[in-house]
Amino acid sequence: MSHSLAGEPPSAGRRAAPATTAVYSAAEWDLLTTLPGRVLVAAASPTPGRPPRDVAAGLAGLDAVAAGRASDSDLVRAVVAAIYARHDGAPAPADRLADLVDLLAACRAAVRVLRRRADPADSAAYRQWLESVAARVCHAGDLTGPADRRFLQRLGGALELR
Repeated sequence: MSHSLAGEPPSAGRRAAPATTAVYSAAEWDLLTTLPGRVLVAAASPTPGRPPRDVAAGLAGLDAVAAGRASDSDLVRAVVAAIYARHDGAPAPADRLADLVDLLAACRAAVRVLRRRADPADSAAYRQWLESVAARVCHAGDLTGPADRRFLQRLGGALELR
């Protein structure tokens, strides 16, 4: 793992390596950098059996995304830096963001990309970080019910964390 692409100096124990993003195609990088937002939106979206989330849940998800800035993973830090560097302000269509089937398929595609291109530690850190984003949203306000647990279980399965 190398120093942060966000400009922070390397911390103790990190080794220098080529830039994290160079190994990904534009489409792969787009997938990896949009997936955290898609996970947050899906976790916050009401579905049958899942109550609507309040602002605190969305803020918890945003905080979980931002927490990636302190990750030991070069990949996670680079993804967060790319998210914060975006200036287009054009979110993906809402139906794409909220569709659980599409989200799980995107998670599986990301796992395949990571398997081919990422350091195993970065891959694991990225997948766990995505799951933590969803968990923080689902657990905000103590509203977690059976539907939330099913959502988190399906997400974890798609990310090959289960």
